[in-house]
Amino acid sequence: MKKYETILYSVDNSVARVTLSRSEVHNAFNDTMLQELIGLFKKISKDRSIRVVVITGNGKSFCAGADINWMKKMINYSYEENIEDSNKISDCMYAIYTLPQPTIARVNGAAIGGGMGFVGTCDIVIAADVAKFSLSEVKIGLVPACISPYIIRKVGEGGCREFFITGERLTAEKALKVGLVNRVVPIEKLDEAVDEVVDRLVSSGPNAIAASKELLQKVPQMSLDEARKFTVEVIARLRISDEGQEGMNAFLEKRKPRWS
Repeated sequence: MKKYETILYSVDNSVARVTLSRSEVHNAFNDTMLQELIGLFKKISKDRSIRVVVITGNGKSFCAGADINWMKKMINYSYEENIEDSNKISDCMYAIYTLPQPTIARVNGAAIGGGMGFVGTCDIVIAADVAKFSLSEVKIGLVPACISPYIIRKVGEGGCREFFITGERLTAEKALKVGLVNRVVPIEKLDEAVDEVVDRLVSSGPNAIAASKELLQKVPQMSLDEARKFTVEVIARLRISDEGQEGMNAFLEKRKPRWS
């Protein structure tokens, strides 16, 4: 398996675990980490043996956003250089959001600034009760631009108006209340909670999960007429697929499906 400089990666029983591993800087990302993540998620997207992806941080933090030393270089960047740099953040978040496999953010600590992108792009977010969340970019005269499509989709415009312009730091409980997080547990129960969701996900059809994610990505952007045509075709294809046939037969025969 490939050795990475800024992340840890392992696969066990069809579950891929991606760990942001720069604990000395609270797992802040730089261009190297972004490049490694983009390449890894492209690889995962093509590997049908992987059923679930768990993203977490090494040490006490989840992700503190952009690395300060990386930001120092940006001060002298031209507009064109900033476009190139920002594309790396955008490409990374898009690669996670569009994965056919379900993704779980295991938020073990602070998720700040750009680190919130990993929260926004993951399908399910399970946070330790000690975790903190903040879209703090306005405090340094910037905005959460490249991660905003995913945060807005998850929370909605109303909540984002407050968090984008105040830079408020949220507790795990408040993040749960506004929809950033799906579940909050004591930190010592975090792995147990993640494993429960993993078990639930691998019991379902992998192609059905991928199709569900495609519906969530595409249908909100469609007109009603477009959505009617698209959704009819999606369910028709799934019904005649090997997975759909196995799932329906297993249901009728009162047994657990055997996913290939």
